[in-house]
Amino acid sequence: MTRRSIREKLVAIVMSTTLAAVVISVGTIIAYDLRSYQGALRHDLATQAELVGHMTSAALAFDDPRLARENLALLRTRPSVRAAALYDAHGQLFAAYVAPGEPNVFPAHAPHTDARQHGKDAYTRDGDDLVLVKPIAENGDTLGTVYLRADNLLAERMRDYILIGLGVTLLALLTAYALVRRLGQSIITPIAAITDIAREVVARRDYSRRAPRISQDEAAELVDSFNAMLTEIEQRTRALEESNREIAREAQERARAQQEVMRLNEGLEQRVHERTTQLELANAELEVAVGEAHAANQAKSAFLSSMSHELRTPLNAILGFAQILASDAMPTTLEQKKEFSSHILKSGRHLLTLINEILDLAKVEAGALTLSMEPVALAEILTECRGMIAPLAAARGVAVQFPPAPGAVLQADRTRLKQVLLNLLSNAVKYNREGGAVTLDCVDAGPQRLRLTVRDTGIGMRGEQLAALFQPFNRLGQESGPQEGTGIGLVVTRRLVEMMGGTIGVTSSPGEGSVFWIELATATPAGEAGAAPQEPQQARETAAQAPGAPHLVLYIEDNPGNARLVREIVGFRPDLRLVCAADGQAGLEIARAELPEVVLTDLNLPGISGYDVLAGLRRDAATAHIPVVALSANAMPRDIERGLAAGFMRYLTKPIDIDKFNEAIDGALKQKG
Repeated sequence: MTRRSIREKLVAIVMSTTLAAVVISVGTIIAYDLRSYQGALRHDLATQAELVGHMTSAALAFDDPRLARENLALLRTRPSVRAAALYDAHGQLFAAYVAPGEPNVFPAHAPHTDARQHGKDAYTRDGDDLVLVKPIAENGDTLGTVYLRADNLLAERMRDYILIGLGVTLLALLTAYALVRRLGQSIITPIAAITDIAREVVARRDYSRRAPRISQDEAAELVDSFNAMLTEIEQRTRALEESNREIAREAQERARAQQEVMRLNEGLEQRVHERTTQLELANAELEVAVGEAHAANQAKSAFLSSMSHELRTPLNAILGFAQILASDAMPTTLEQKKEFSSHILKSGRHLLTLINEILDLAKVEAGALTLSMEPVALAEILTECRGMIAPLAAARGVAVQFPPAPGAVLQADRTRLKQVLLNLLSNAVKYNREGGAVTLDCVDAGPQRLRLTVRDTGIGMRGEQLAALFQPFNRLGQESGPQEGTGIGLVVTRRLVEMMGGTIGVTSSPGEGSVFWIELATATPAGEAGAAPQEPQQARETAAQAPGAPHLVLYIEDNPGNARLVREIVGFRPDLRLVCAADGQAGLEIARAELPEVVLTDLNLPGISGYDVLAGLRRDAATAHIPVVALSANAMPRDIERGLAAGFMRYLTKPIDIDKFNEAIDGALKQKG
């Protein structure tokens, strides 16, 4: 059997997966488009036949073939129509039209089809042409029949799509091959290093060799375990050699004294006991390592679930508003189109920021990010940050205060230092109160150390929020107002600061703002910069109310874009009236006060979750009967199963499918009725 390397297997898996995905997606798109094209062609031909019937009905009624031919001649503006004919009520050819270069051949009598006999349109194929036979009726009487023959370009369109699909498939396979060849090194290199060391150890019996630790993932844990195994084997080999020497020495001295032999035997037993104890300790350490690996795997699963939620949240607004703009059943004004496009752009930019931050985090975690440490003039970095943060601060009415031009020079990576400062400053502006202030200080923190402090006048954070602040996808407990954030920026910021040999910290008090600080090494002594105290201020947000309609629907959602999307969807249904709440507690109060007929709720809400809202409604006898529909970006199968098991009538995932959304609302209203 041919031996295949890990690299070859990885390439085969990625290429086969890519091929299957591209073939399925491209095939689905082609089939859908061809079906839509065939329907559009038939609809267009039926429209032409309808127009011809209306135009020629008078000619048929007054037996005027000349007028009928003039009306049919207007089809020359439709190049796709090759020929047309008009038959009277007795099925006799009354008038005809042929496009230039087409044969003047028509059926002598109107074609008889089951559909025509029942007053319906009849479609047939004549070679590459599509033929339509449509009766002309007026006041319930059949005046005649329209016969149209047009080009059917379906086969040509199918050939074009097949060529395009082959090109897309080839390009996707080439791209996937290039990416796996490049990115696969991070997986293959550690395993190859362990393999080479293992071969050398087996060949030379040199147990002092150690495999290098070149990553920070499961492969690194494998390297550590491999090295620990070599260490144990080396120790046991030395112990065995020492034991052999002791046995030889005991054999030489056995004749001298039996007591000496007994002493040596006791020493040997003691050493065996020590080695056994060491082995038990090693096994215990291995069990701890396995437990840590299991915990790391659970953390990774939680991270992926949270990442899925964060990716689907902006996609919900993008696809939802796009469905409204693309739907003929939901006409929109120019102002609405502009507003919906603005929501789509905002969510798209947020999604791009999220993806970029995830990539940065992945690079840092994989050890693929390299820094260029050099002396960096702090004054230049602060000048660049001031210019980039000023527009954001001006838009929110936040004053940003920078220290006088400091003369300090930091030992850091210039690009990553600017990234760290911009992230701290932008967070301080976004999570600040309107008309608040952000102050940046720089002070001497010890020998060859400088502390940079960013102080804001926002709502601050509690102790439990600070404890989880530097975890991925943590957005300050989602209590920081309507500002969107991924929760990744601070994780990347901390890793970058640590890679530059620095430290980062935060202090905060609810209602008084937060202070983020970083300490870095200086290349030259740095001066001190003052800071001005700021006054605390609480930020508040009000929930918008939707106009009235017969059936009252309550929607609990903390994301303004998602709330607006549902408001617009419901706006196209005059039988509904929507009321929105920005958090779970407000939603419970509205439900008890107004008793809606249906409740829609997100699951990740500030304060209490969607599950707590469901439980609160069920505990109250006045609201226990109200159907509750979950509407969440948590789209993992286990999330859906958990929601349905908790008692939600339906579990809809974001991005919203408008048809399923309306179906769920109708089902809830029927259930209540």
